[in-house]
Amino acid sequence: MLTVAHLTKRYGKVLADDDLNFQVRPGEIAVMLGPNGAGKSTAIKCIAGLLRFEGEITVCGYGNKTKEARRCFGYIPELPAPYEALTVYEHLEFIARAYKVENWQAAADTLLERMEMTDKAKKLGKELSKGMQQKLSICCALLPSPKVILLDEPLVGLDPHAIKELKAMLVEQKNAGATILVSTHMLDSVEDLWDKALIMKDGRIAAVCLRSDLEARGEALEEIFFAITEGEER
Repeated sequence: MLTVAHLTKRYGKVLADDDLNFQVRPGEIAVMLGPNGAGKSTAIKCIAGLLRFEGEITVCGYGNKTKEARRCFGYIPELPAPYEALTVYEHLEFIARAYKVENWQAAADTLLERMEMTDKAKKLGKELSKGMQQKLSICCALLPSPKVILLDEPLVGLDPHAIKELKAMLVEQKNAGATILVSTHMLDSVEDLWDKALIMKDGRIAAVCLRSDLEARGEALEEIFFAITEGEER
């Protein structure tokens, strides 16, 4: 479970996120949608504990900056930053040790195979392309089987096979009971994934849409999204 209450983030006089309130439940994929500058990445970074903020964020019932919360979630940032002097496999070993994952090698091998990185296992972080760095970031985040998964523009820079595999893995994690929040400005990239959509505009959540409700009314998320971000709020 991820709970965000009254999340507010200011950069000086600039209000990046303005009193955000939402929940993402176990077994649910929520997408945070909005144009560039809407406050999506700032919100994700606050949830991940990378930025100071006003309000309250809990992960699995724990304050998001506590050790207990950090052991519950995996984070895939918009810009991956691997350790330059560690190999791909050493990154996975580091994560396994940090999260105390037992018998992790088989899971690591499977992740590398699905991301088509088996032949890159001995490559150093500094030797990886941007796309490969993103794939490594995905493998590291998913290795501990986190209960909450945060993804910030995760599909940018990935090849078609990796996009297909990541989507499949997210559905698998959802079916296993994980709580998943994806931030993106590319609506079509997540159209087949989401259960709940949080549409952001000017640092606020302008609308919360449930797939089940839209399907029952025969409405399309795309139409609502553009009506809000380019026209009048509903």
